[in-house]
Amino acid sequence: MNADQQFKSWMRFLIAFFFLLFAYIVIADRHAPLTTEGRVQGYVVQVAPEVTGKITQVFVTNNQKVKQGDALFEIDERKYRIALDKATLSLRSALEKEETLYSQREAALANISRARANYNNTHREYQRLEKLSFKKVISQSNLDNAAAQDHIAKATLRAQEQNLKVIETQLGDEKGKSTAVLLAQNMVNSANLDLSYTVVTAPSDGVVTNLQLEVGTMARVNAPLLTFVPTGSMWVAADFREKSVAGVDGNYSALVTFDANPGEVYRFSIKSRDYGVAAAQQQPNGSLTQVEKNNRWVRDAQRTRVNLENNEHLPNSLFVGSRATIVLYPSDSAFWSLMATTQAYLASWFHFIY
Repeated sequence: MNADQQFKSWMRFLIAFFFLLFAYIVIADRHAPLTTEGRVQGYVVQVAPEVTGKITQVFVTNNQKVKQGDALFEIDERKYRIALDKATLSLRSALEKEETLYSQREAALANISRARANYNNTHREYQRLEKLSFKKVISQSNLDNAAAQDHIAKATLRAQEQNLKVIETQLGDEKGKSTAVLLAQNMVNSANLDLSYTVVTAPSDGVVTNLQLEVGTMARVNAPLLTFVPTGSMWVAADFREKSVAGVDGNYSALVTFDANPGEVYRFSIKSRDYGVAAAQQQPNGSLTQVEKNNRWVRDAQRTRVNLENNEHLPNSLFVGSRATIVLYPSDSAFWSLMATTQAYLASWFHFIY
């Protein structure tokens, strides 16, 4: 075989190999799709104080691991301690006033008893004189005086009863339950809560990152001061062409290789698939529809996000935003499982080079 024949033979082989590879890529994209558009996602908590004041202490360093409840930083507590002392004094004053009201209640009950006894006496006297008046035994002026005394005694009794109601209205069902005491107790609780907020703690186990906090910084309510990444909150999100994952269902699994760990492949399961993208989100702003313009004959494929989860802990070298390459495959197909594994390991080894 001469050189010209060898060249033609190689060309036929390369053309056949190209068509076979092209056919495999087209078919594999439907059965074992691959994407390099994967990232490690995670919940990022912006830690913000709930009180205002100067930072007096910072207990953590950048990228430090902390446990739930560990102190992160402290805000000057002096004015909040003063507020607590003031609220405590107000509570004490309210309790003292409540004791005074109970004393006044006892006095009011005694006054009612005396007024009722006086009214009963004057009323009987009036009734007795009224009978004598019918018999013309006493004068009308004596009867009128008795009637006046009867009305005065009755009015005095009513006044004492109303005074008791006023006092009992200010008292609660039991001691320490009056409105004034409850309000003062509420102020104490609020002051205690504000004082507790002067020490900001970790909401869960995690890592403090992007720390740019120094002593003397002015902390403001709900203004984030540091970034916190909870431990165990990371997952992998992969963006696939929508035609590639049209047939993906619960029988599919995933193989993931990370740029941070070249040469290693991890098995994941499919957790969910997003039901929309931001480009199609409609805002009810009263404006007309904005028509998308694209003069290209072949436009870019739309991508959709698939979320993956791993029952095991991810490598410690990963962080929120780490890049990943993902291959999906049907678990019940030995052929596509083998091809997906081959693709994943090839991609993982390529990360050693690039």
